[in-house]
Amino acid sequence: MRKTRAKKRILIPDPKFNDQLVTRFVNGMMYDGKKSTALKIFYDAIDIVERKVTEEPGIETWRKAMNNVMPAVEVKARRVGGATFQIPTEIPQRRRVAVGMKWLINYSRKRNEKSMAEKLAAEIVAASKSEGASVKKKEDTHKMAEANKAFSHFRA
Repeated sequence: MRKTRAKKRILIPDPKFNDQLVTRFVNGMMYDGKKSTALKIFYDAIDIVERKVTEEPGIETWRKAMNNVMPAVEVKARRVGGATFQIPTEIPQRRRVAVGMKWLINYSRKRNEKSMAEKLAAEIVAASKSEGASVKKKEDTHKMAEANKAFSHFRA
């Protein structure tokens, strides 16, 4: 383990929406340092979402999707007296956002649409309606935490 905690980096907000959360999302989506490509994919996906869902701006749909994907609790393995228990723990806000982004990106990549922008847009629309694989992952995580609630007294 490290001696000191790593400093939190200050992110520059994205050019179009002026939002740091968008920058974090794009950074998580990026391959091989190609940030401009990742930004283009994200902006195209938001445009597609706006065309599909007309009642609100695409960025608001994305925020709603993010809120629907972010988990509140997760299980962590802990060894107590030779046995390993899955202990439910609450997730800090920063990790909650990071996990939600990771799930949204990973399940977007696994979809069957043609381009990454279309895959991301479809997953955003599904997540904003509380559907889709990323929301299912959140619900499964919550169910697992609920099932292991009996071991919550082992929390350290």
